[in-house]
Amino acid sequence: MKILVTGGAGFIGSGIADAYIRKGHEVVIIDNLSTGRAINLNPGARFIEMDINDRSIGGLFDKEKFDIVCHQAAQVDIRVSVDDPLFDARTNVLGSLNLYEASKNSGVKKIIFASSGGAVYGEQESFPAGEGHPTNPCSPYGISKLVNEKYLFYYREVCGMDFVALRYGNVYGPRQNPHGEAGVVAIFIRKMLGGEQPVIHGDGKKSRDYVYVGDVVRANLLALDDKMSGAYNVGTAIENDVNFIFAELRKLTGSICEEVHGPAKSGEQRRSVISFDKLKNNFGWQPETDFASGLEKTVEFFKRTSS
Repeated sequence: MKILVTGGAGFIGSGIADAYIRKGHEVVIIDNLSTGRAINLNPGARFIEMDINDRSIGGLFDKEKFDIVCHQAAQVDIRVSVDDPLFDARTNVLGSLNLYEASKNSGVKKIIFASSGGAVYGEQESFPAGEGHPTNPCSPYGISKLVNEKYLFYYREVCGMDFVALRYGNVYGPRQNPHGEAGVVAIFIRKMLGGEQPVIHGDGKKSRDYVYVGDVVRANLLALDDKMSGAYNVGTAIENDVNFIFAELRKLTGSICEEVHGPAKSGEQRRSVISFDKLKNNFGWQPETDFASGLEKTVEFFKRTSS
């Protein structure tokens, strides 16, 4: 199949592109390189530097005739979305609609969308949250992910273009961008290896479901199956808090930094952990990399690439 991967220079998108190419698919990547890195690009893919808001994207779709669009490009920082909801919506809502309209008009069969199990449910009523849990996102970022799912439902029901929304937990692993405020694992590792002082926002007891990027990539391979449609959680059903992650990474990196806490940030729920039963029962997916092993692999990656 011919597959477009948006955000294919990012740490999740590039891993997905690699996996699709290994399976023999023709892959085209678009990325504006605002957070993605050219070094992540697979030489077996064709790369086009382009923003998903570019109005000329329809011409690209008409020319290429993609079978599937794997949409990973996004503004991913919850705190940025709280500070600037308009910026978040321009990228995550309007940019996505630009893609969906181009997809509909050019005959794309399916959209695979990177949603967020860590944001669409909001403050959870039950733990772990299944796909039927109420969706009450408490950040513009979470709202934008849920809005995308609603639009994709419309395109499926009215236009016949199928979709899979993969509701990721907190994805971590090699190639994650360690700069900015998103991705506490990568941020802490970079600072610890560089002899800098990481800061834990708030009391450090906010917990998340951390899922290894390789397991997320496997879910995106399964999403190519014609039988998969609708929303699926991609997580581990296990939660870990920031204080625990700080302590584990300090041991793995050999850092002697202190545990320093700063002001809490708004727009983030206290606990987030999601069930993967639906994906397991229907398609046999379950996480293969436990958190300890995933942290070790991630630290080793950053040691190799920072030397």
